[in-house]
Amino acid sequence: MLETVLAISGKPGLYKLVSRGNNSLIVETLDAQKKRMPIFGADKVISLADIAMYTDEEEVPLRRVFKNIFDNEGGKKVTLDYKKASKDELAAFMAQALPNYDRDRVYPADMKKLAQWYNILVENGVTDFEEPAQESAE
Repeated sequence: MLETVLAISGKPGLYKLVSRGNNSLIVETLDAQKKRMPIFGADKVISLADIAMYTDEEEVPLRRVFKNIFDNEGGKKVTLDYKKASKDELAAFMAQALPNYDRDRVYPADMKKLAQWYNILVENGVTDFEEPAQESAE
């Protein structure tokens, strides 16, 4: 499911891929308004499935971090008020979600965005954070 959820640079929130146009993508906001709009080649678009977080050993897919938060929060929205949280509160939240995250390369702004995106996904019923099944090559 995260393959069709997009983050667009310069635009707040998350978007769902609806269709592909000639030179654009048609996306819909992941909120109550469900506003549709075209996104063109000049816009930087990335699927949440392609994002990873830095750890001390490797990069961890965002879906695994969301799964950890989902398990920690009992399937509910994050209790942390990410807009007003201090650096220490954000660091504690991140340590709970991903204990070995790279403290030098994961910034407070990244932690805020992680909490914001998780809340948006849970509010809109996108809670399938399981790894996609690997297809075996025969």
